[in-house]
Amino acid sequence: MISIDEFSKIEVSVGTVKTAEKVPETDKLLRLTVDFGEEAGPRQIVSGISMYVPEPEWLIGKQLAFVTNLEPRTIKGVESNGMLFAVGNGDTFAFLTPHKEVPPGTKAH
Repeated sequence: MISIDEFSKIEVSVGTVKTAEKVPETDKLLRLTVDFGEEAGPRQIVSGISMYVPEPEWLIGKQLAFVTNLEPRTIKGVESNGMLFAVGNGDTFAFLTPHKEVPPGTKAH
């Protein structure tokens, strides 16, 4: 178990997907460009979700939850600056999305 203080360090924000494409020479990875309303512009996030999204373009315009305060990580040669926050796997896999549109960068609490 973790303490509430440890949990409070995790930053979950809603981002709007601007682009989505398969990472070449991989089976699972998608490269997303996600707008969090940050001055620096959209972030690149790599996620192993291609088995749940046969057409990556379907994600464009969707608002999804992401962990946004992780250290950058290089996955198969592509830098990722966050992590998609989703639930389940297989038939139970689902994205976490707001029930109405919110400004990009809105924090979960």
